[in-house]
Amino acid sequence: MLVKLLKEISLKNILKSTLKNVKPTNSGVPITTVGVVVDETYFLDKDNLVSLLLQNGIKAENISLIVYKDKVNKSEILEKPTFTYKDMSWKGDFSVAFVNEFTQTPFDLLISYYDLEKAPLLLITNKSKAAFKVGFSSIDKRLNHLMINTNAENYKVFIHELFRYLKILNKID
Repeated sequence: MLVKLLKEISLKNILKSTLKNVKPTNSGVPITTVGVVVDETYFLDKDNLVSLLLQNGIKAENISLIVYKDKVNKSEILEKPTFTYKDMSWKGDFSVAFVNEFTQTPFDLLISYYDLEKAPLLLITNKSKAAFKVGFSSIDKRLNHLMINTNAENYKVFIHELFRYLKILNKID
């Protein structure tokens, strides 16, 4: 327990130092590719979230989903690429290839679908090469370009507000 707490403190210090380098986005890029980071520890409706993205005109092949869980049982069958706290080093590097690939993909939109600050999720959002990042208002304001004020259980409200603002910003038709 003490080791986990020390690791958390170390990772948050790394994150704090890298947040100083966040740059504003180019607002003229239309949204075609979408990356979604979900904390499945508290939010289990990830399939409904993706189906709402599909209903709003995002193509299935242009959506990449990555899932975080606090603990994964060895007998559990994972449908989506899932990582845990153990997949991170003390320096904030990920030991699983799909997480590194996800963060290096230049998405047009990154949806950070978690409303509790956890170091692995914050680091993925921060390391992402996405052009436009969206998340919840309860998360550090320096991580995302657009923050939506709701909670994770209200995924319909979140997606409705997201696409409303994307239309206002001329990022979708």
